Amino acid sequence: MQNFEQVRRHVATNGFRTIVNEPFVVGVELSLDGGRRHQSIFLTELQDDDKRCYLRVSTAVAPITGIDARRALAFNWDSRVGYLAIGRLDDVPYLQLCENRPYDALDAAEVARLVLEIGGMGDRLERMLGAEGDLL
Repeated sequence: MQNFEQVRRHVATNGFRTIVNEPFVVGVELSLDGGRRHQSIFLTELQDDDKRCYLRVSTAVAPITGIDARRALAFNWDSRVGYLAIGRLDDVPYLQLCENRPYDALDAAEVARLVLEIGGMGDRLERMLGAEGDLL
């Protein structure tokens, strides 16, 4: 994958349910746990200071209010994929699970793996931090 449009085409033609399709943003909804749970994942493009482009795959996990930061940081330390950050969703700070990858390190299989892994892990985190709720 060399650019965001290739990622967009791959997501659109490989069975993912897109819920947002805007310039440099694609939203995907995963159906999990036999359709009983759902998780929204967003793919966006980022540039570093040297203008190198990256694909960010992210999912909101829980509002930051009431979250024990030590639990979140311990999860971050133990995680092999993704990392935790704080981002805003409808002007509310949310804990987000995300991963950034340079395009030159991506292929179609890796994009699909990232969407499924970040989505599944985000849902598990949401369950852990949100008393089994399914907000996102």
